Amino acid sequence: MNIGDVAERSGLPPKTIRYYEDIGLVTPQRAANGYRSFRESDLHKLTFLGHARSLGFSIEDCRALLALYEDETRASSDVKRIAQGHLARIDQKIADLAAMRETLSHLVRECAGDDRPDCPILQGLEGN
Repeated sequence: MNIGDVAERSGLPPKTIRYYEDIGLVTPQRAANGYRSFRESDLHKLTFLGHARSLGFSIEDCRALLALYEDETRASSDVKRIAQGHLARIDQKIADLAAMRETLSHLVRECAGDDRPDCPILQGLEGN
């Protein structure tokens, strides 16, 4: 398969596929003319990577997960450890966003939103 074919089938843009090749996540074969030639195994890896990235896994997590995916002697505990770490980071981001929302909601509630110049939102952003 050429890059256009594998892009269509994996749902990833060609630019992303080239990036994944540049950083060593996939290694397509090269034809005599230098064009990439993707195998079914490359397509599976790219699809796997697309799903992992859509769940927010970092490139390094994806690298580790892909290595475990290809290792038939892997321990599922290694996979779970990576997923649990990512889940903890997601939970922290959710908590941070909730705190941001609460602070901003409070500031918005406190602002009259009228023609007066004093504004609790600006005062809150000022940090005083």
